[in-house]
Amino acid sequence: MATKTMQDLLIEDLRDIYHAEKQIARALPKLAKAVQSETLRQAFEQHVEETKGQIERLEQVFEELDTRTRGKHCDAMEGLISEAREILEMGLEPEVQDAALVAAAQKIEHYEIASYGTLHAYATACGLEKVAQLLEETLNEEKSTDQKLNKLAIGDINKKALAVSGKKAA
Repeated sequence: MATKTMQDLLIEDLRDIYHAEKQIARALPKLAKAVQSETLRQAFEQHVEETKGQIERLEQVFEELDTRTRGKHCDAMEGLISEAREILEMGLEPEVQDAALVAAAQKIEHYEIASYGTLHAYATACGLEKVAQLLEETLNEEKSTDQKLNKLAIGDINKKALAVSGKKAA
């Protein structure tokens, strides 16, 4: 059995997140169509475009590493997206569904933040400055998206969900 290096670990994890990003690019438009809040829909649609850029950036990383661009099935993202799809089948009030979809989207962002943080650390440890820079750019985008989703939830989405829930309870 060949000894695996830190760079091998980096490449393995890059393939995982590459597949994860591809899954997100396919799932997010469906979630965007399912939301009631126009602001949330716009946030999801904007993140679809950002995700496409992140995929391109990962392709640059593979090129920098002189390795083939390919994904490795990401079970974690498959599970997170499956949870988001289950929300659509729960029969929730539209405003409550929006709140649940924000939470699902934030779970996805947190997985991405953890992944890109790790990848950035690996690239830095390997002395791959250009790769680390590209990964840090994506990491910062993921953190920003999480913050935007959190502001939407606290400032608007959760209040509307609570208002609808309060009306139904009376």
